[in-house]
Amino acid sequence: MSHNRRKFLGVAAMGAGAFSLSANVFATNRSQHNISSGMPSVIESLKPMTDGVMPISVNERKARIAKAQELMAKEKIDGIFIEGTTTSFYYTGMRWGQSERTFGLVIPASGAIAYVCPKFEEDRARELINPVFGDEVRCWEEHESPYALILGIIKDRGVKYHRIGMEERVRFFIADGVRKIATGFEVVDATSITAGCRMYKSDAEIALMQKASDVTIVAYQAAFQTIRDGMSQSELAGNISMAFEKLGYSGGAMVIVGKYSALPHGSIVPQTIHEGDVILIDGGTSCEGYASDISRTIVLGKPTQRQRDVWNIEKAAQDAAFAAIKIGATCESVDHAARSVIESAGFGKQYKLPGLPHRTGHGIGLEGHEWTNFVKGNMTKIAPGLCFSNEPTISIPGEFGIRLEDCLYIGNDGPHFFSKQSISIEQPFG
Repeated sequence: MSHNRRKFLGVAAMGAGAFSLSANVFATNRSQHNISSGMPSVIESLKPMTDGVMPISVNERKARIAKAQELMAKEKIDGIFIEGTTTSFYYTGMRWGQSERTFGLVIPASGAIAYVCPKFEEDRARELINPVFGDEVRCWEEHESPYALILGIIKDRGVKYHRIGMEERVRFFIADGVRKIATGFEVVDATSITAGCRMYKSDAEIALMQKASDVTIVAYQAAFQTIRDGMSQSELAGNISMAFEKLGYSGGAMVIVGKYSALPHGSIVPQTIHEGDVILIDGGTSCEGYASDISRTIVLGKPTQRQRDVWNIEKAAQDAAFAAIKIGATCESVDHAARSVIESAGFGKQYKLPGLPHRTGHGIGLEGHEWTNFVKGNMTKIAPGLCFSNEPTISIPGEFGIRLEDCLYIGNDGPHFFSKQSISIEQPFG
């Protein structure tokens, strides 16, 4: 689940021991609240997990800018414009956001970064800008054109190819505004530059994603101990959010119950947990901006044989996807491996239901969903530094859905999970 592109609906470590979800056990032992705080005691006892977090260094951001400039030379682009979005944070560490007024930065093919800013925002911008990447701020008054400033920076830094790149999140009115005045220039997609940098994670980025994953597992472990018969999905989601907060992070999860678990992104229908229900949890947090994304599917009480069988097929599909991840293999081949397991078990082919209705996995990093994907037709070669989710859902409309999701990174020796896989339907934590 993406923390930027999709909003959430909503400890004592258990190790690898059995996690039997008996409604009676939960009601009597695991949902005890601290009366004074209103918070379940298992969540209130959590301690912050913020020690040892190392932010991305200035030198690493400088290396990212240098790589972007190398890619611009290869792609014959004179410079790229980026709004104050995630990619701006990636290169400069600055967060700004988007409004109706154009604000952003130009990374030229050579030379220092320069910023384009509404004049009345200049003081705030200078507070946020790290001058080591470039301290030039070109401002526009309300009646003036920011597009002329973008073009001017490109021209002043040196023009060789007459091509201006736009990062994929730049809105049309800005790209079109530049295009209309940039006579003799071509305005092009800069995704090959930005994704060409962001897709491949450094050791420092992977360490932050590992921390986010570790925190998510601890939050889930605590919140799962509060599940009881009659609990609403919103209460469980609230407990998960409280657990993240106690751990020192902002996070949450989508909670989907019973037949609604067959809908991969849930339903607006309010749901209540009862014994025998499938419960699908999908969410995470971020650490210095780097996301986790973990799904677990359990049953409150004793699973039926049908629930157990489908869960086991899902686990086999997740295992098959992981086994197919080889350096140099295509992303398509990973999706095929997982889908083949599900189809061989008698479920629908391709995306037909009941079966796997979506890709097997997505890229992950500063955003919960980013480049690239385990999906049919994606011939991108698996290489060190890439990070993905592995989540081949099985959806059975009107009955239930099972999703097991763990994210992974590609090291020089192949794939590594950030989180331990579920062991069984009774043991959601490895």
